[in-house]
Amino acid sequence: MTKSIKYLLLTAVIILGVVSMPNQEVFAQKKKKKTETTAAAAPAPEKKPEKKKLEDVVKGHEKFEGLFTFYQDTTSGELKMLISKEQLGNEYLYFSQIGDGVTEAGNFRGSYGENKIFKIERYFNRVEFVSQNTSYYFDPENPLSRSADANISPGIMASAKIEFDDPEKGLILIKADNLFLKETFSQIKRPSYPGESPTAFKLGNLDSEKTKVLAVRNYEKNTDLAVEYVYTNPSVLNGGSEAVTDGRNVSIKVFHSLIELPDNGYEPRFDDPRVGYFTTKVTDMTATSPTPYRDLIHRWDLRKKDPNAAVSEPVEPIVWWIENSTPHEWRETIKNAVLEWNKAFEKAGFKNAVQVKIQPDDADWDAGDIRYNVLRWTSSPNPPFGGYGPSFVNPRTGQILGADIMLEFVYHTNRVVYDKVFGEESAMDTESGNWHNGHFCTVGTNLQHNMMFGQAFLRAHGASELEMEGMKQEAMAELLMHEVGHTLGLNHNMKASQLFSPDQLADKNFINGKALTGSVMDYIAINLAPDKANQGHYFSTTVGPYDIWAIQAGYTPVNNQKELDAILALSTKPEHTFGNDADDMRSPGKAIDPRVMIGDLSNDQIAYSIHMMETSKKLMGGIKEKFSKEGQSYEELTQAFSVLMGQHATAGGVISRFIGGVYVDRAMVGQEGGTQPFTPVSLKDQKRALDALNKYMFAPNAYEIPDDLVNYLSRQRRGFDFFSGPEDPKIHQRVLNSQKNVLAHLTHPNTLQRMVDSELYGNQYNVATFMNDLTKAIFDADINGNVNSFRQNLQIEYVNMLKGMVSGPTSNRYNHLAKSAALYNLNYIKGKAGNGTGNVASRGHKEHVRLLIDNTLKEVK
Repeated sequence: MTKSIKYLLLTAVIILGVVSMPNQEVFAQKKKKKTETTAAAAPAPEKKPEKKKLEDVVKGHEKFEGLFTFYQDTTSGELKMLISKEQLGNEYLYFSQIGDGVTEAGNFRGSYGENKIFKIERYFNRVEFVSQNTSYYFDPENPLSRSADANISPGIMASAKIEFDDPEKGLILIKADNLFLKETFSQIKRPSYPGESPTAFKLGNLDSEKTKVLAVRNYEKNTDLAVEYVYTNPSVLNGGSEAVTDGRNVSIKVFHSLIELPDNGYEPRFDDPRVGYFTTKVTDMTATSPTPYRDLIHRWDLRKKDPNAAVSEPVEPIVWWIENSTPHEWRETIKNAVLEWNKAFEKAGFKNAVQVKIQPDDADWDAGDIRYNVLRWTSSPNPPFGGYGPSFVNPRTGQILGADIMLEFVYHTNRVVYDKVFGEESAMDTESGNWHNGHFCTVGTNLQHNMMFGQAFLRAHGASELEMEGMKQEAMAELLMHEVGHTLGLNHNMKASQLFSPDQLADKNFINGKALTGSVMDYIAINLAPDKANQGHYFSTTVGPYDIWAIQAGYTPVNNQKELDAILALSTKPEHTFGNDADDMRSPGKAIDPRVMIGDLSNDQIAYSIHMMETSKKLMGGIKEKFSKEGQSYEELTQAFSVLMGQHATAGGVISRFIGGVYVDRAMVGQEGGTQPFTPVSLKDQKRALDALNKYMFAPNAYEIPDDLVNYLSRQRRGFDFFSGPEDPKIHQRVLNSQKNVLAHLTHPNTLQRMVDSELYGNQYNVATFMNDLTKAIFDADINGNVNSFRQNLQIEYVNMLKGMVSGPTSNRYNHLAKSAALYNLNYIKGKAGNGTGNVASRGHKEHVRLLIDNTLKEVK
């Protein structure tokens, strides 16, 4: 090929290449455009958002790690709760305690509230908190257990929306404000009762803006939250006492505790009616017994370190801490009193079961911390108690998990709480006070009045300050032993005062070193010997034989029921006699056994009560001199007079319960030492009781108050305290109140019904005879002459009571025999009062009596 031809071919290729290049670019541009158009028509898939992390949700929150982890917003204070998958469906214990409150609202420092089991359940995107019913037992081997939930309502307390869910880690986060800033777990504001006065102090509505979480304390096995609830009412009729700063805005501080239930092999022990423990009631729904009870007694989990030893130290002792607010001079007395219970535990096989420590001044834990059992002190403006020993338990087993003892300073001073001097032991024990639970203890009130009565006795006999102080220490020891007994599970034993005779109690050589009664769980009178030279203990300084036996029954390790039955069979020993608040007769018409009573002492309560009345009367003559101090007001004298009058009234109440009384024996069928369940009080003792009441409460000269005393009974003026009423001592009303309390029992429909029924099994004092004897005691001594002012009040009151038995709204509560007796005695009185004798006041009084009776008889017709 020639060069020219090659050149031409190369030129042609180049030209062709140049010509073709624009076409390729156009193609590429069109392809690119087409691709862009396709992309616009079908957008690219969206990127998955990053998974939300717990750290992001709780950013800006303070973390509290423990049983349940909590987060609190550092800006708003909002609370969040973290729940793990493992915690769903498990049972936990809820417990509440008042951190601070006001007594008017029934909430005060140290009072225990709700104590219940709850579960946390998941329902789709929500979490529910459900309280569990622990009142019934179903044997798991019985087919009926498959229907254990039939007709039992669950308690769904709250339902919270899930705010964050991590299925991989098994974590759920919820808002927790509605759990704790509302009354979700526990009712705090007490309900209104039918017939409650419209002027009574009441909390307003819960204020969500002011209510707040004060602190979160988290531990491995429990979570505690301190919450301040604020109740507001823009307009209040009753702003409460001076302890309430602003009645429109009242704060109640509550500790909420969520607790992991112990799984430690604790063995429950069941209740027996012959010994008194606090219980959790449980009914066996698969039992065929007439008494299908599995009531769990409350007790600590004590186990021997050496199970083979007769006496061994426990694996975990019961440790008490004396709060660092306790005065130094009292600490040794308190410690020794608490340790007295080790005498009982040694008989149950435990050495050093109870231990006492003192909270350091620089302790990093608060006395309200449930991990510590603390002997705490308060000095409240309106003290609700002298001592209060509650505990909280596992409702599934009865195991006591913690306890406190609250002590009020006022009951160790010389200041009288006036509204508790008369009728101090009313229904307050179970109806007011701590309304969250059925147990409330006012033994401190009883002891303070006894102590002040004792001080009047000692002053009258010229006792030294050392002897005065010794008596106070004995009173404090009895109070501490009593309240510790409650925290060990024991309830009251108001029958224990029967242990010794009056002569034995008055013999210091016999009584020294012994408990005055079978149990420190009683409310007894002070022990005053008629002969001061032979005075022994004023109060019990050691635990009694019942206390030792009761601890044996509750705590002695046993291998089988037979061993426990052998201990319980000792209930018929006189020193082990038992009767609690349900049996006692402090309120008119309540219960039936006069031995189960407060303010009594000895196995001859009538004789000892007469001794106390005579002592009160004798001391009355010397109190003006002993309690009037130069340069001071007459406040102390007025207090002393009130205490003496109160003791006289208490003794009268004790005596009155023997009339129509029936002795009760709770021994089991065939038990050695047991008697019949019901034995009426003998005719002799019923007559002796009425004679004593006639002489010391009803007779014209029953209340001989020294002439130069009454016009000195002046309370010290304080600001405008007397604005609501005159300040005079109102002696007639005080006397009448004492008499009315006794008459309320003697004429109570229950008392009169029992007198009729008990004739069938041995009572020899029938209603007709008794009512006529009572009428004669109230009228015969002076109806034919002058009737003094005390007797005029008494006689009018008695006629009105007879009237209420036959007409009016209360008459339908009385049986026919009682109504017949009332009508007979109204006619008897009418005939006696028609004599027209006596001075002008007496004649006017008799006309008044006749008019009341005439009007009553017209109504009956």
